[in-house]
Amino acid sequence: MALEFGDGDAGVVAIYAALMYDVISATNSSPQTTEINAAARADTLMKWVKLGIVQGALFVGIGVAIESPGKRWRPALGGGLAAVLLWCQYVHARNSGLKQAGPPTETYGPAPGARAAWAKG
Repeated sequence: MALEFGDGDAGVVAIYAALMYDVISATNSSPQTTEINAAARADTLMKWVKLGIVQGALFVGIGVAIESPGKRWRPALGGGLAAVLLWCQYVHARNSGLKQAGPPTETYGPAPGARAAWAKG
């Protein structure tokens, strides 16, 4: 299979990269939020990164399947590069957050001495 290069290649690569970023954005908080809250919920945050990458890969796979044979590299390159970059970004954010735990943006449970809002009575 010979690769074909020509008009529109850059645009299609960019579309699939943007698609991967959009899918990850739809399923995750930002890497900054991941870093800030890693100590409290790193596993949950990374679960959603993995699910986002799988969803993005589904769309990229569809793109590869419907592209002409010489152009199938375009969705694979755009989506694949975006997935790798995003994965590295979130892993770095998680690891950084676990190493240097700063103040989180979330709180869990009622303040000390306070009653939970959902508690009756």
